[in-house]
Amino acid sequence: MMINRKRPIIGVAGAWFERRRSSPISGIGLSYLRAIEAAGGIPLLIHLTEDQDVIDVHYQQCQGLLFCGGGDIAPAHYGQAPHPLLGEVEELRDYIELSLARRAAAERKPMLGICRGIQLINVALGGTLYQDINAELPDALNHRESSARDNRAYLAHALHLEEDSWLAEHLGTTTIMVNTLHHQALHDVAPVLRVVGRAPDGVIEAVEGTGDAFIVGVQCHPEELWHTAETRWKRLFTGFVERAGLQH
Repeated sequence: MMINRKRPIIGVAGAWFERRRSSPISGIGLSYLRAIEAAGGIPLLIHLTEDQDVIDVHYQQCQGLLFCGGGDIAPAHYGQAPHPLLGEVEELRDYIELSLARRAAAERKPMLGICRGIQLINVALGGTLYQDINAELPDALNHRESSARDNRAYLAHALHLEEDSWLAEHLGTTTIMVNTLHHQALHDVAPVLRVVGRAPDGVIEAVEGTGDAFIVGVQCHPEELWHTAETRWKRLFTGFVERAGLQH
């Protein structure tokens, strides 16, 4: 059997899912993996482990990294005390993903962050977060509306993009509808990132790197949209995988 080595390998950091009467599962939502596959990449799950040699080998095999949605990031990582409305925190996942993001930034390995992922990249590179949008931004929209409707693909509001952004160029528009399933958001933006997209209420929902390294983060969940609800989001994954394919 011939192995296709032309398709770039995309490392996808996983999470733990507890199970009753059984050991936890280490994995990630299938929709992320299918989005990478459809875009021409080969997803490689980076499972949670304290064995740094395992993480290092995974990292070295990847031409790009995808950071997915999940629980909240421990606020100690950005110099804050926990808010009463802080959600569940996964300490090992925080440690692994923050380390991977910082290493990728230093080595200019392409990164894509989705929901928690945009927040993770921002924190890794020196930014901070609103720990709960409703409590800290009381005039904001309902950023959990897609969750409330029990429809992860529900297009809840517009995302307004900067005209000169990579996202606007690849999506072919400066305004696109998105789903919304988050209670945290970017506050102080990391120095090496720039804001390229906001919700109608001003909440930051897209960032890109300021240098020549490929860093893109979106607050929505395009992995739930690209195949039916808003097909232009496939271009995000295709562009990311193509950029990763340029890595040696």
